[in-house]
Amino acid sequence: QAIEQSCDVFFYELSLKTGIARIAEMARRFGLGAATNINIPGEANGLVPDKKWKLRAIGEKWTPGETVVASIGQGYLLATPMQLAVMMARLVNGKRAITPHLLLEENISHQPLAIDEEVLAPIRRGMELVVAGDKGTARLSRLPIRGVEMAGKTGTVQVRRISIDEREEGIADNIDRPWRLRDHALFVGYAPATAPKYAISVVVEHGGSGSAVAAPIARNVLTYMLKQNI
Repeated sequence: QAIEQSCDVFFYELSLKTGIARIAEMARRFGLGAATNINIPGEANGLVPDKKWKLRAIGEKWTPGETVVASIGQGYLLATPMQLAVMMARLVNGKRAITPHLLLEENISHQPLAIDEEVLAPIRRGMELVVAGDKGTARLSRLPIRGVEMAGKTGTVQVRRISIDEREEGIADNIDRPWRLRDHALFVGYAPATAPKYAISVVVEHGGSGSAVAAPIARNVLTYMLKQNI
């Protein structure tokens, strides 16, 4: 339900029990923090922060609050849209550490993901409910294909820190801010939900809500892919 309804507080609590070291190790296993080597010029590595990184890069100790914000993908954590798609592909296939290729190749081998299915299953179920559930944040973006569902996770990505004064006075709506200060809209997902074939990552710069802006784009792309059987 926390994934379905995008409940940040649940993940705040869970992150403090888990710790940044384990979060960082698992994030890297899913492909974050390193270039995918898909041969795109200038591809960024992204960043998965932890205690050692902060001490080396900034010269300061890690704080519990930084674990909390990292747990929902904020703070120092950085990821490219391609890395998010790779993360989704690895999570939903559950067995192989998928790596992306621009060209269709034969005999591609992937390293084993080495994560128990009983761990991954409830995560996928939560992402199914994001679209199919009555309280899902992307419930308005269901695929217009009978018997086929999309699954995924919406996100609204802050581009700046919110001050204490702003929190007390009331945070301005995204549309009322200057364009460069508006949140990014994010959706990562896959389809079909029951037998995944495609993974997708949609980032709309300064687009605002992931559920209202990014999820419908993912729905349209996946609908086209499935109907064309590409």
